[in-house]
Amino acid sequence: MLSEVRAAKLAGQRARIPVRPVIEQSWERVLRRGVDPDHGFSPRPLTSDEVRRRREETPLRHVLPVLREGLLSVADVAHHIMVVADADGRVLWREGSSPVLRKADGIGFELGADWREDVVGTNGVGTPAVVRRPVQVFAGEHFVRSQTTWTCTGAPITDPRDGRLIGVVDVSGPLETMHPATLAWVTSVARLAEARLREVHLSSLERLRAVAAPVLARLGGRAVVVDRDGWTAAVTGMPYTSRVALPKSPTAGRRWLPALGLCSVEPLADGWLVRADDEAVARGATRIVLDLTQPRRWSVTVSAEAGSWSHELSPRHAELLFLLATHRTGLGAARLAEEVFGDPARTVTVRAEMSRVRRYLGGLLEHRPYRFCEQAEVELLLPPDPRDLLPQSTAPRVVAGRASVSRSPGRRDATHRP
Repeated sequence: MLSEVRAAKLAGQRARIPVRPVIEQSWERVLRRGVDPDHGFSPRPLTSDEVRRRREETPLRHVLPVLREGLLSVADVAHHIMVVADADGRVLWREGSSPVLRKADGIGFELGADWREDVVGTNGVGTPAVVRRPVQVFAGEHFVRSQTTWTCTGAPITDPRDGRLIGVVDVSGPLETMHPATLAWVTSVARLAEARLREVHLSSLERLRAVAAPVLARLGGRAVVVDRDGWTAAVTGMPYTSRVALPKSPTAGRRWLPALGLCSVEPLADGWLVRADDEAVARGATRIVLDLTQPRRWSVTVSAEAGSWSHELSPRHAELLFLLATHRTGLGAARLAEEVFGDPARTVTVRAEMSRVRRYLGGLLEHRPYRFCEQAEVELLLPPDPRDLLPQSTAPRVVAGRASVSRSPGRRDATHRP
């Protein structure tokens, strides 16, 4: 039955039985990308050295024991395999039933392989990475025919600090061995993995705090010690803030940072000592670029006379800033709640998220109503095809925006209201 629905969709015909929305939307995306349903396309797998390098650098290495304990014993008995891929869709670990591993080799589901949705079609690795939620793909719901004898269940693993995608864990196997409850099982283990990441982060901050305490005790003025990603370990002379927005690849020297102004940045243990220059005249940012062109990596970049910095956005923050970039006069909390959740009563959630956004945008974001400051030039970069706008989002305003924004690629004036 699924094969008939799939064949009708590929032929551009209306299927007698509707397909699940998450699958239909995925098929539409991969059709636009030109993926071949008969053969697919898979780039050359990564070399063993590159796989090893990525394993050593990814935060996924911290949660591999959790994933193995939660998934592997059951997967092996049930003739499944567990696959862990990074944020780029590259398979870094693959374990489980030996016969199933050999079958996986036959469809290119191997170490180092690229299983992004726009490369190999709808699948249990690439599709959860796009929609940012767990997805089970049954047999004929796969886009490429060689995968239709498989059923795959994947869940994204995100950084619990900011929602950034780290990777995907997937359990796959022959159709006849898969159970609908697998989705809840894989989802639960992915959440346990994120909890473990939170523990690892808190432990690293505690170690850095022990080093920072005697250093800050000797300093006057405003100073903060942060880890490599800008998360705060300790402060002196200023209110506590959970994170400082650092440049993407910070180096020692003088830098302009939002909310702090001109600062001196020095390495300290596994982090940075940031000292605010209270005598320097703060120079306001002049340009903000909200880049939503990449399917899974959205960012905001601020350029000022003293330099520029970029911040990678979580899915929710990308939604909120998209709304503010298209409503330069501002939106109140109730209106934002309605546009994001379809429920104007969810103002507490909106205010909490906007408070987190202001931690890295500082005075560039005003409130009552929420809006970008008038002095800033705001530029919104959208995908060439409006249907690719924040594909994971179910926010009513974003869904409407996919149908109404201009189809011309590249830059747009953010003061235009779609």
